[in-house]
Amino acid sequence: MSRLPAAQRRTQLLDTAAQLFAERGYAKTTTALLAKAAGVTEPIIYRHFASKREMFIALIDRTGQDTIRTWEQQLADAPDPAERLRRLIGANPMVTDQGQGAYRVIVQAMTEIDDELIREALQRHMAALHRFVAEEIVRAQQAVKVSRRLSPEIIAWMLLHLGLGFGILAPIGVPGHARDESGATVRQAIESLLLGEG
Repeated sequence: MSRLPAAQRRTQLLDTAAQLFAERGYAKTTTALLAKAAGVTEPIIYRHFASKREMFIALIDRTGQDTIRTWEQQLADAPDPAERLRRLIGANPMVTDQGQGAYRVIVQAMTEIDDELIREALQRHMAALHRFVAEEIVRAQQAVKVSRRLSPEIIAWMLLHLGLGFGILAPIGVPGHARDESGATVRQAIESLLLGEG
């Protein structure tokens, strides 16, 4: 077991936990399994996290921060608010190689909402994503690219609902999912409804 600086060790433990929680679920992942997979002893885990639950919550928080950072990077060079929104509609972290594992943890967390602290972490996660998306809707509405018939808050919730549903259904591999016989896709339909395209 090599000695890592505290910040690196914490990141390594969270990376290992993300993989195990995604594969085994929260209930079936023990600190003993986490320690073994990370190549450390259990006391090392407890130096960085008071409990398995604290580690799980840290993963929920990190996933939200990583998602927003990724979105910021993807939108940074967009030439206008309509293109920013178009990119955001296509940037569902639940179906990217980078985000799939992290969002399996979020889906696992949704099964643990009887735990108040986990539920609060999910609420923070969704509220942060909602704020980001709503700000993009405001930009697009100010640029007269999106109708003001609905509030930015409602449109942002609608996009998050659609994104969660898509992210849960896509991995199942249902034949014909998210497209019709002509080849039109759900993403195109959303862009058309919001941006008047297509």
